[in-house]
Amino acid sequence: MTSWLRWTALPVLAVALVAGVLAVQVGHGGGSFEPLHPADPCVEREVTSRAEGIDALTERLVLLGIDGAACRLHINREALTLELAQSDDPTDAQVDALRGGLHDAVHRMKADGTLPPISSFVDEALDNADLNGFLKAAIRALPDSVIDAALKTDDVLDRTIDDLDLRELLANVDDQDDLNRQVEAAVTQAVKDSLVDRLRNLL
Repeated sequence: MTSWLRWTALPVLAVALVAGVLAVQVGHGGGSFEPLHPADPCVEREVTSRAEGIDALTERLVLLGIDGAACRLHINREALTLELAQSDDPTDAQVDALRGGLHDAVHRMKADGTLPPISSFVDEALDNADLNGFLKAAIRALPDSVIDAALKTDDVLDRTIDDLDLRELLANVDDQDDLNRQVEAAVTQAVKDSLVDRLRNLL
C-alpha cells in the first residue's frame, strides 16, 4: 500500500470506529439522552450508613435533616448548598429550615423505629469524656434498662439540635460534602457531650 493510500485510509478507519461506537450506544438506549434532574428533597428516601454507633446515627440524621431543610425552603439540596456557599452570612430562614429539618429527621427515625436506644451509645460517649475513672465505671455499671428509662434518644437529639450554633456552621460551607461533614461533626460531638452530662446526673 502506498503512503498516500495509508494516509487516506486512516480517516476512513477512524470514522468507521466512531460510527461503530455510536451504533452500540444507540442500541443500548444512548440515543435518548435526558439531563439528570435534582432529587426532590420532599420525597422520603432510604438513607443508610457504613459507619457505626453515634457516627452512623448522626450521618443519617444530617442527610435527612438537609433534605428536610431544602424541602422547607422549596428548593433542591444542590440549590441550598450553592446558596450557602455563596454567602458567609446565612439567612434566618436557612438556619431555621436546617434546625427544623433536623428535628423532622429525629421524629421520622423515631416513627419508623430506626432510633437505637440511648444505652447503645454509652461506652462510646464515655471513651473520650473528661470524667475520672471512678465516675466512668459507675455510669457503665448502670443497667441498660435504667439508662433507657431515664434517657430517650429522640429527647437527647432534640436538645442537642436546639443547642447547636447552626449559623456559625452554615457560614463556612463550600460544597455538599462540606455541609454534611461540618454538621455531622458538630452533631456527633454535641450528642456525646449531652449524653455524658445527662448520664452523670443519673448518679
